[in-house]
Amino acid sequence: MVESASPSPRIFTAALVVIGDEILSGRTQDKNIAQIASWLGVQGIRLREVRVVADDTDAIVEAVNTLRVRNDYLFTTGGIGPTHDDITVDAIAQALGVPVVVHPEARQILADYYASRGSELTEMRLRMARVPEGAGLIPNRYSGAPGIHWGNIYIMAGVPMITAGMLDALTGSLEGGLPVLAETVGCWVGESEVAQLLAQTEKDHEGVSIGSYPFFREGRTGSNFVIRSTDAEQLAACVTALSAALEAMGRDPVLGGI
Repeated sequence: MVESASPSPRIFTAALVVIGDEILSGRTQDKNIAQIASWLGVQGIRLREVRVVADDTDAIVEAVNTLRVRNDYLFTTGGIGPTHDDITVDAIAQALGVPVVVHPEARQILADYYASRGSELTEMRLRMARVPEGAGLIPNRYSGAPGIHWGNIYIMAGVPMITAGMLDALTGSLEGGLPVLAETVGCWVGESEVAQLLAQTEKDHEGVSIGSYPFFREGRTGSNFVIRSTDAEQLAACVTALSAALEAMGRDPVLGGI
């Protein structure tokens, strides 16, 4: 009897829509892509695509409807505040074909938050309790206003610190695969000099990917090679093989990168 090969572990994927005119104008530098990508990696989910769109209903609707159907998860950041130009909730509700409603728990959270600060829940602040009908909430320990989840969509704040808190609240709650592990090997060598070596090394180690990132410092050319795998043994074997191959070329590999 011939045993069949073990099935490859399922890869869970996510996409991110970064919403905001201020990102596209260059007035604000986005920090959420990096922190969401890192967080997803720990959850065993691969960030496969990022789109940056304006505060425009049609652009948000198109991005949401495209990305939510070809990924396990879709995250959005930005546009869920109290002002007139915060249109993310309305746009996503339109994409889903559901009405916008005031979530009673979100309303109470906001009322308690502002009361604790000697203030009131105004009509504009109440906008932050609006959700696509059928949505649940993502806790926000920083500013009261919760994030929103609807099906496989996670609607989050644009402020990086608040986004980080929402990610922390979601930790362990999403189904994912094996976390992606990574090691870096640095070397003072141009990537074009070792392009064939990198391709062959990756080919020789199934389930491993190698990314090459060149840099220029001190008047010299170097590269950092980031090796990724969900299998710790495969990762270690590839690091060893690449390091040995670089040494055989007369180069000095630097574990951890340069």
